[in-house]
Amino acid sequence: MADQAQATSSAGEFIESGSNAGRKFPPKGEPQITGINRIGLWSLYIKEIRRFLKVQTQTVWAPAVTTLLFLVIFTVALGRGGREIMGVNFGTFVAPGLIMMGMMQNAFANSSFSLLSGKLQGTIIDLLMPPLSEAELMIGIVMAAITRAVMVGGAVALAMVLYPDVDLSVAHPWAVVWFGLMGATMLAISGLLASIWAEKFDHNAAITNFIVAPLSLLSGTFYVISNLSPFFQAISKANPFFYMISGFRFGFLGQSDIGDTNQAVIGAAIGVGVLNLVLGFITYRVLKSGWKIKS
Repeated sequence: MADQAQATSSAGEFIESGSNAGRKFPPKGEPQITGINRIGLWSLYIKEIRRFLKVQTQTVWAPAVTTLLFLVIFTVALGRGGREIMGVNFGTFVAPGLIMMGMMQNAFANSSFSLLSGKLQGTIIDLLMPPLSEAELMIGIVMAAITRAVMVGGAVALAMVLYPDVDLSVAHPWAVVWFGLMGATMLAISGLLASIWAEKFDHNAAITNFIVAPLSLLSGTFYVISNLSPFFQAISKANPFFYMISGFRFGFLGQSDIGDTNQAVIGAAIGVGVLNLVLGFITYRVLKSGWKIKS
C-alpha cells in the first residue's frame, strides 16, 4: 500500500512514510549513547545493591558478627587485665583493624561474585549486551562492592561501640574516610580481576583463603610490627593491606605503625591511591580484551 511505502535515502538512512513520515533511523552499528551512560550505570549499580541486600543477613550482618567474634576471643584470651598497645587498651587498638579487615574482605567477596556467577550460570550476557562500556561495567560493579564494604564497616563499628572498653573516637576523619575507601576499592578491583580469571567458585575461594585472608590477618591487625624481627617487618611493609589498616587506625587513634602525624601518613595515602589507579587500569585493559569472558 502507498501509505506503507518505504524509501531509503542516498545516505543509507531509513525513512518511513505515512504516519512516521520524515523519521530517520541512523545506520546500523552507529552508537547512539555518547559520553557516560548514566542510566545504564545507575541501573547496574542498583541491580548489584539489590542482589546482596536480598540476603543482607548473610552479606552484611553475618560478617559483622564474625568480625566481632575476633574481638571477643582475643580480649577474653588476653584477659581484661588492661594490656595496652600504643597507649590504649587492646580492644580500642584492634577495633579499627577489624573494621578495615571486614570491609576489605567483603568488598572482595561482592565484586568477585558478580561476573563469575554470570559466567557459570550463563547469564553474563545480561552484563555484556546492554550499552555499557567496559569502564562503566567496572565502575558499577566496584561501586556496589564499596557500598557493601561501607555497610559492613558501619555494622562492625556499631557492634564495637556497644562492646565494653572499646573507644572509637576519631582523631583524623580524613584518614578514616580515605583509607577506608581506598582499602575497599583495592579489594573490589582485585575481586573483579579474580572473577575474570576464575573458571569456578573454587578458584575464587582459593584466592580468598590463600591470599586475601592471610594478607589481611598478617598486616598488623592484631599487633604492632615493631614487635617483629627486622626481616618480618620488611615483609609486612611490602603488604599493601598493612598500609590500609595502619592508615585507618591512624584516623581513630592518631598514631600507627606508619607514623603519628599527618605528614608521616600522607605518603602512604598517596601511595595507596596510586596503587588503586594502576590496579584499576590493569583490570580495565583485561576486561576490555574480553579474556575469559567473550571467548
